[in-house]
Amino acid sequence: MPTTTLRIPTPDGQADAFAAFPDRGERHPGVLLYMDAFGVRAELEHKARELAGHGYYVLVPNLYYRHGPAPVIELPEHIGEEVRSALITQLMPLIEAHTTERVLRDADAYLSFLSSQPEVSAGPVAVIGYCWGAALAMRTAAAHPDQVAAVAGFHPGFLVTDAPDSPHRLVSHLTAEVHIGLAENDMSPETIGELNQALDAAGVEYATEVYPGTIHGFTMSDTDAFNPSALRHHWDRLLPLLDRTLTHS
Repeated sequence: MPTTTLRIPTPDGQADAFAAFPDRGERHPGVLLYMDAFGVRAELEHKARELAGHGYYVLVPNLYYRHGPAPVIELPEHIGEEVRSALITQLMPLIEAHTTERVLRDADAYLSFLSSQPEVSAGPVAVIGYCWGAALAMRTAAAHPDQVAAVAGFHPGFLVTDAPDSPHRLVSHLTAEVHIGLAENDMSPETIGELNQALDAAGVEYATEVYPGTIHGFTMSDTDAFNPSALRHHWDRLLPLLDRTLTHS
């Protein structure tokens, strides 16, 4: 699958990004893929290419673009436990600077960009997020119920918080079908129950599933958290969700 590097105009500048899509002169459903904390890198290109191979136009923006083009910090080829905490310490100020207001401004820009691309078919899109990107995916879907038909979050962070605008408090705005794939250490049973209760009350079609034998980050093959069987399980959940909810030409 070819990938194209892009610059997406936003109210705050230009977001660097890349897109992967089948190069057959056809139009394909759009997918917005939000990165994990470690950012845009080869690992996310692999995921985008895999999705593109199933007939989707996949847009992966650098959410840290206000701080520079990707990669905003130097990453090792493999993110082992011995460096993970130091990298997170470097990245946490960038995550904290990405306020809800910025998330929503950027989401408007990313979805507008998707809808303007000649390779993207008319109709709803999906939003996928890994790690903290799952919370961004939920916010995007809640803010754009007329555009987003599917939301998927894997090993999510910040989905259920004490904040008044916590993503789980926004689910009444969703029209999308939702899948949340959790590592065993992502949320307590009580927190999962709180999320499920909110989704039930909103009448959302959803699945929250704890993937057995996993720790946070299990889909990322460039980290020590990687779990190959859980990655396959993630595709087994994600691809049917997209097939059910998005319209192929």
